[in-house]
Amino acid sequence: MSERDESAPAEPAPPRTPGDDPALEIDPLDAGTQLAEARSYDALLLVSFGGPEKREDVMPFLERVVAGKRVPKERLLEVAEHYYHFEGKSPINDQNRALIAALEKELALHGPKLPIYWGNRNWHPLLPETLGRMRDDGVKRALAIFTSAFSSYSGCRQYRENVAKARAEVGEGAPVIDKVRAFYNHPGFIEPMVELTKAALATIPESRRKAARIAFTAHSIPLTMARHCAYEDQLEEACRLVAAAVGKSEQQLVYQSRSGPPHVPWLEPDVLDHMRALDQIGVEDLVIVPIGFVSDHMEVLFDLDEEAQELGEELGMNVVRAGTVGTHPAFVSMLRELVLERVGEVEDRRVLGTLPTKHDVCPADCCLYPVRRGPPPGAGGRPSGRPGAPSRPG
Repeated sequence: MSERDESAPAEPAPPRTPGDDPALEIDPLDAGTQLAEARSYDALLLVSFGGPEKREDVMPFLERVVAGKRVPKERLLEVAEHYYHFEGKSPINDQNRALIAALEKELALHGPKLPIYWGNRNWHPLLPETLGRMRDDGVKRALAIFTSAFSSYSGCRQYRENVAKARAEVGEGAPVIDKVRAFYNHPGFIEPMVELTKAALATIPESRRKAARIAFTAHSIPLTMARHCAYEDQLEEACRLVAAAVGKSEQQLVYQSRSGPPHVPWLEPDVLDHMRALDQIGVEDLVIVPIGFVSDHMEVLFDLDEEAQELGEELGMNVVRAGTVGTHPAFVSMLRELVLERVGEVEDRRVLGTLPTKHDVCPADCCLYPVRRGPPPGAGGRPSGRPGAPSRPG
């Protein structure tokens, strides 16, 4: 549910332009507006990445993820081992089921009373299957919740494209799908992350707690993609808010789970490189906060709980991983609040920090992943310093 929700072994999807996909419709009532007009909805739709449920699913799942992309078979087999390490079962589907159950309970208690459907990009229940069922159930308009707090091509626009294609596949009678706004700076996301970070810090002996560092992690994306969305700005704002709330100035945003060809530049520093750099300046305790993810899915369990922990043991560094929001009551309540915003029952669109609320309706070029022509200017995207180097040495 990340930005990128599961291990993504492929290079990114081919760049798109607004005219590439006529199914990517922009409602003329909403195009170019910051706030959508209040509407009524027949249902909610949870949209996520999907993942295999058993060993036999792993390779078909990965082949679907990389369809149409130049990915060597060896790379697929390498990523498949991540899933086989957990008996071929990704945790993301059960986590989505738990989130749906928690939100259903929240809606039953407080309203609005809407059924919740669930559709994935890459594994069952696939979006065309789900939208077909919604049509058959008489759903005309639904409100989507993407399992990503931050804005990027992979975490927002591509899901919109997936929904548009699913609607085209279902054909006449397919429900119209709107979406809730990005929630990276909503109190219902930030405050649970503060609580979880404090809990992780509390496991470090008090005598060493003050010197402990925090590394916030998010899924890396290509620099070309990052230049055309607010992903970095939103992540940095969320990290700043959490760090300030826990009283930690020694923190840095780092990245994990990069994929794609080695010659394509992605956001850095990598979390493992950052750990090695911290070791060089004598850091003993590190709290890793996977702020770019909303649940403990494969990238969290493998890249952080396995690889980062193993490196920590090798370096003699105590590494503590904070939890993700998952089904935290404040997070679930926030999802209900975002729904109420779109139906016009909430006027106060709550945010923390200095960045404004995100729009309800994405403009035509929002998070567009354009064709890259020629080498990037300079070193590429926003300078991130020497890969792995802490931003505040000493």
